Amino acid sequence: MTTLVNVPYDKLKVGDTATYERTLTERDLILFATVSGDHNPIHVDETFASSSQFGERIAHGMWTGSLISAALAMVMPGPGGVYRSQELKFLLPVKINDTITVRLEVIEKSERTKCAIISTNVVNQNGKFVAKGKACVMPATDSVTIETAALPEVTITH
Repeated sequence: MTTLVNVPYDKLKVGDTATYERTLTERDLILFATVSGDHNPIHVDETFASSSQFGERIAHGMWTGSLISAALAMVMPGPGGVYRSQELKFLLPVKINDTITVRLEVIEKSERTKCAIISTNVVNQNGKFVAKGKACVMPATDSVTIETAALPEVTITH
């Protein structure tokens, strides 16, 4: 189990930063296709993808988007926050074994709405931007410290 600690709205400051990292595995790609229902062959069919402009299978764009969601939920502002909206532009494909880092930075806060605007830039292991955007998040108003739930093991069979 992992302990998560949030940053409540009043403690969140413009300029605060955080990162979240994950490597795309074959398993992640297949699970994401299964759960999302997106079986586009560019993601799941090696033969098809090898004849594409990328020459190989690539991750679903929203796999990258889901890492932004995870970063906001798990790191900053963390548990208890509400993800209100996202602007997102995909710049480069993410490929199997790419290590992706989400870089968060608080760029604005609204006292009226109690929301924070957070830049959500994503780079690969070579430091190249694969996505850029910004999110509107309503952080929790109180401090939260919580243990993550144990998730079940998932088995893939063909």
